[in-house]
Amino acid sequence: MASYKPRVVDEAIADRLKNKGAILVEGAKWCGKTTTCEQHAASILYMSDPDRAWQNLRLADISPRSLLQGETPRLIDEWQMAPKLWDAVRFEADHRDGFGHFLLTGSAVPAEMDQVHHTGTGRFAWIRMRPMSLYESGESSGEVSLRNLFSADDKQIFAENKASLEDIAFLVCRGGWPQATFLEGEDALVQAFDYLDAVVRSDISRADGVSRNENRARLLMRSLARHQGTQASNAAISRDINSSGDTELSRDTVVSYINALKKIFVIEDCPAWSPNLRSKTAIRTSDTRYFVDPSIAAAALGTGPGDLMNDLKTFGFLFETLCIRDLRVYAESLGGSVYHFRTGEGLECDAVIHLRNGSYGLVEVKLGGDKLIEEGARTLKAAADMIDTVKMKAPSFLMVLTAVSPYACRRADGVCVVPVTALKN
Repeated sequence: MASYKPRVVDEAIADRLKNKGAILVEGAKWCGKTTTCEQHAASILYMSDPDRAWQNLRLADISPRSLLQGETPRLIDEWQMAPKLWDAVRFEADHRDGFGHFLLTGSAVPAEMDQVHHTGTGRFAWIRMRPMSLYESGESSGEVSLRNLFSADDKQIFAENKASLEDIAFLVCRGGWPQATFLEGEDALVQAFDYLDAVVRSDISRADGVSRNENRARLLMRSLARHQGTQASNAAISRDINSSGDTELSRDTVVSYINALKKIFVIEDCPAWSPNLRSKTAIRTSDTRYFVDPSIAAAALGTGPGDLMNDLKTFGFLFETLCIRDLRVYAESLGGSVYHFRTGEGLECDAVIHLRNGSYGLVEVKLGGDKLIEEGARTLKAAADMIDTVKMKAPSFLMVLTAVSPYACRRADGVCVVPVTALKN
């Protein structure tokens, strides 16, 4: 069996076990929730264990507290199979002394969630887990720390990039699925296609118990893949699907399918950031479209590493999805979130990393090359100049995040150029 690769989220889990009665770790299937939580558990209940699933569901219905007995922290894997467990866990956590009693994992938001009597506020901590970042999977050296970029004392950065554009194309298509990181070549690449098949054939219907058509789901996933990194509306997605003439999907049907995909954590759009600006420039508030992992988009398009090398425009959009995935993993470990910023005139930053203390950094994503890096730097400086630093802090850093650039460095104008294979939290 492959050895465990530590995750950035491990620290958050360990910390929250010290101050919360129960923790819910949620995220897409196959992203490693169970394996990670097993490292922190003293006893485990696998709700989907085929030898005990029927009995587990019966007990959850008639005597849910009986399933909670065991050494703590007690891991309850795929708790959403029996939503009644939520209230049982909440009650137990409320009536036991101390903290760190339960760890719950879930790969879907249960349709029956409205049946629970309490939200768990004050007793539960929620932790989102995603497919592996490049630092977690071992493809990033981690020589440039996001934490340090937020530090006023860290002026100099340096790292040498050893990854080629072909390497990055492979990593986009392979994705951050833990099982795939132990494989090579086609064996690694096929995992994303298997994930896509599972989503469109069954998972999208299991999300809320509504039967959905596999072909329609594939067409939707393909359209969303074509719109990675954009603010395409649901109506635009519907028109894009219908333009093929293969099927007809109304806007309402698109909304239903997309909501189901969000419930199983396949889609994670990026919300808009609203800073204080010097002028009355309008800020676009639409979310930006992203899958939780770039390999989902590659699989939906039927694209491999060689195809991306022959289509740099598509490569750029899918590479952006990879960067957003990694930035989310790193930012959340610092208590931050990732946003997108775009004005009505079209000036935008691909990512804004915003911490709870009000500090933030602006990021542009580029494949590489002097021309594109210079373009990214100009955009970042123009965006920074628009921000009213009397009403809010100045950005802690401006960063062009690249697929390939020879080195990580801080330019004379203060803009950081960082290969994604050098970044960590």
